[in-house]
Amino acid sequence: MKYGIAIFPGKELQDLANSYRKRYDPKYALIPPHITLVGEFNADNDEIKAISDKLQKVASHYHSIAIKVLKISTFQPVNNVIYLKIEQNSNLEDLHTEIINTIGVTHEHPFIPHVTLGQQLSNDEHLDLYSSLRMRTFSHGETADRFHLLYELENGSWTVFETFRLGKDE
Repeated sequence: MKYGIAIFPGKELQDLANSYRKRYDPKYALIPPHITLVGEFNADNDEIKAISDKLQKVASHYHSIAIKVLKISTFQPVNNVIYLKIEQNSNLEDLHTEIINTIGVTHEHPFIPHVTLGQQLSNDEHLDLYSSLRMRTFSHGETADRFHLLYELENGSWTVFETFRLGKDE
């Protein structure tokens, strides 16, 4: 089964992202706006139990993660994805690195925290949307206190398998 690990931002940021995603992201109906910590990986039932236990331990090492959006960006020329860029911070980077190292999955791309607004865009759509959005000022901050282990359903949608609250259990 396919799994992934993500942070879901708060309602305000999700609403902002969805205002673009419903038109420009073909995966709009398959998963809410999110910050991917670990992309797709495969695991069976026994493996996912061990992974879940390891993720619980990782979550206990962090108390909260600052999420700041300051601008729009794109992955072009690699692909026509437009996203809200999440400002890098050591807690977010450390969480990503610890999860990757702890569960032993590999990742093919560098970690660039973001919330996708549009993907699989034609060159013209990409140019139009990016030209329009990069003129706007984006300033949003919030704090994340949890991350989620997700799994893919048969219809291609993603749902939460388990949620991990950051911080030590009290």
